[in-house]
Amino acid sequence: MTRPRRRHDQRGSAMAVEIVVCAPLLAGFIWLIIFGGRIALANQAVQTAAADAARAASISRTATTARSQARQWAATSLSNQGVDCVHTQIDIDTAGFSRPVGTPATVTVQISCDLNTADLAALPGIPGSMPVHASMTSPLDTYRERRR
Repeated sequence: MTRPRRRHDQRGSAMAVEIVVCAPLLAGFIWLIIFGGRIALANQAVQTAAADAARAASISRTATTARSQARQWAATSLSNQGVDCVHTQIDIDTAGFSRPVGTPATVTVQISCDLNTADLAALPGIPGSMPVHASMTSPLDTYRERRR
């Protein structure tokens, strides 16, 4: 007499199918979180660089020195924060230095950075670089001598 053969149990095979379907979706979601975090940190870093540059420009004595100091501080701040920009543009408005002493005046710094995201561009739809912009205004001392 032959023994009856045991049927193979299929329990647990549905779990393998779920893992095969859900793993790529989970990996994509994690990748998007990393991408969003990189953009948020870059926005904060560029805003900080603009604030540092505007402050450095506002304590300068002349417009020429203000432009030089602002560029230097912006570049240093971006470098210290580890921001990887493909292209950086720094615009400094020093028109406030031409206003007479005793009138309120400001210095404005605008920074545009094309953030390098090539290492995260493995997912479709994510570009190799993302533009990040920031602008900051700092007041000049109202009663201090100003020279163009």
